[in-house]
Amino acid sequence: MAMPSTNSLSTTEPPFVIRLGRMLLADKFALCAAIFLAMMLIFALLGPAWLGDIATKQNLRGRNLAPFDFERAWFWWMGADALGRPLFARIIVATQNTLMVAAGAVILSSVIGTVLGLIAGVASPRVSQIIMRLADVIMSFPSLLIAVIVLYVLGSSILNLMLVLAITRIPVYLRTTRAEVLEIRERMFVQAARVMGASSKRILFRHILPVVFPTLTTLATLDFAYVMLAESALSFLGIGIQPPEITWGLMISQGRQYLTNAWWLSFWPGLAIILTTMSLNLLSNWLRIALDPVQRWRLEMKGR
Repeated sequence: MAMPSTNSLSTTEPPFVIRLGRMLLADKFALCAAIFLAMMLIFALLGPAWLGDIATKQNLRGRNLAPFDFERAWFWWMGADALGRPLFARIIVATQNTLMVAAGAVILSSVIGTVLGLIAGVASPRVSQIIMRLADVIMSFPSLLIAVIVLYVLGSSILNLMLVLAITRIPVYLRTTRAEVLEIRERMFVQAARVMGASSKRILFRHILPVVFPTLTTLATLDFAYVMLAESALSFLGIGIQPPEITWGLMISQGRQYLTNAWWLSFWPGLAIILTTMSLNLLSNWLRIALDPVQRWRLEMKGR
């Protein structure tokens, strides 16, 4: 009788996606954060088509309706604003604009900053200095001040707000990527690829970028929360998204004059911002560990 081979007895390593799911289940806080962010993503995709008409329909008889009136329909449970529009429906509809501005700004700034950082890390010293001085110029001005000036001149729109916030965040990715590339390009596996005849482009995108990517992913997750808060601050100041569009920051701005007698107008959208930001921070902390081969074993041991 033939004995089974050693290969047949050895257990194969599960795919990385399955391992990542197990690591997520091992961290309860990160799991709750991921579920909450998934709900926000669903609201952003389906909210306007689902509750768009309800969120914009005025009912002056229900002005500043108090929350927790469970005898009404479920979208009235958070109360109503100064024009009698249900806050729950408006928060769900506003999720799309709020997340779209933040996601667009983060994607643009991360792509542009990463490409410039990769070039600055492997290019000649003169080209690197030119790119870094460009980043210093952008960082020398307060980001919110740049946004205020540009939006005041060009006008408030979703596209302008997205571009302004993206420009102000480019140096973060540029400097981080360049610092990582300067350290990684001296490692042994990069030197071996260069000796074996790999081109600079192949080394940059096949060997260096995959090592830098986990750091950039964690940074983008944190930056998403920052950009969302910046958009809310601009909308609160009145130079961000303008009516009839809805964002969480604009809802807070519209409810600030009723804080003494209708606190719920600003409380619920503010709570949505806090929960989303906190979920992003928790998820970024989990990503930092899950994508790091040195620290990943902690979550893998819990996941088993």
